[in-house]
Amino acid sequence: MQKPNYICKDWTVLLQRTIKQEINCRNIGLHSGRKVGMTIKPAGVDEGIVFVRKDLPNKTSIKANFQNVRDTILATTVGVNGATVSTVEHLLSAFCGMGVDNAVVEVDAPEIPIMDGSALPFVQLLKDVGTEIQNKCKKLLVIVKPVSVSDGDGKAMFLPSPEFKITYDINFSHPKIGRQTYDMTFSDVAYERDICAARTFGFLKDVEYLQAKGLALGGSLKNAVVLDDQKVINKEGLRCDDEFVKHKILDAIGDLSLLGMPIIGHFIAYKSGHKLNNLLLKELMAHKECWKIVNHVERNSEDNGLMSLSIPSFRVLDTANA
Repeated sequence: MQKPNYICKDWTVLLQRTIKQEINCRNIGLHSGRKVGMTIKPAGVDEGIVFVRKDLPNKTSIKANFQNVRDTILATTVGVNGATVSTVEHLLSAFCGMGVDNAVVEVDAPEIPIMDGSALPFVQLLKDVGTEIQNKCKKLLVIVKPVSVSDGDGKAMFLPSPEFKITYDINFSHPKIGRQTYDMTFSDVAYERDICAARTFGFLKDVEYLQAKGLALGGSLKNAVVLDDQKVINKEGLRCDDEFVKHKILDAIGDLSLLGMPIIGHFIAYKSGHKLNNLLLKELMAHKECWKIVNHVERNSEDNGLMSLSIPSFRVLDTANA
């Protein structure tokens, strides 16, 4: 294994990772309300995250890539050739949060199981099987110039930064939410401790409307925080006071992972969501002057300050210590 020349004390953080063992789970689908079977398998270097619709005759494979996003209403849906997989953001967020670059995700339905509405169950499954370092470095996309998008009141942008930072701001005219802002410097420790358990949320009147239209049939108090006009109606209440903004960050980490490589830069969002997150990636890639891809296996004297980057650190998930 060739040791790359770069700034990090532990050089293994730059190596790609997959899971050590196959993962199997079965849980309700948010949209259909039916049980969805999912199998996650290890994958080779540079394969990325690939979804496979094993319920279809040709078992269509769908690369987790921002260009394959087909819908951003209520959730992020990816697809190719008419085959789709929806609600991918929570699982992708868990992969990103735990440093998994390569995996095959097989499902027997057009959606990922919703679990408890957060990424915590996926993180626990990944910790149960452990991760494995692979013999090739990750590529990093470094933001070198600002880029932004907007849609009505919503805004999202990338600014140059020596590390992956997130600043998220939400504003709801609801007494239990109001305006919430959260800042974080990304790491697997911070993700697991502060972000992954934050559940998706919705308003009772919207849930009732959607279910009357045959949508969100699997949505319940078991997999979402639901609010009426004044309060949270879940008996257990919130997992933390700022669970709402933290879930938006959880979603954003999953959506931004569709770039296919770690980002070094500052993501700032105000009233953003799946649509703006995807539009930001498209805008970013359309402006090549705003970014630079770094592969740390080979470095030279023309790094232009890249030696000062702070690379996100990931633990190797060892099943013996999980």
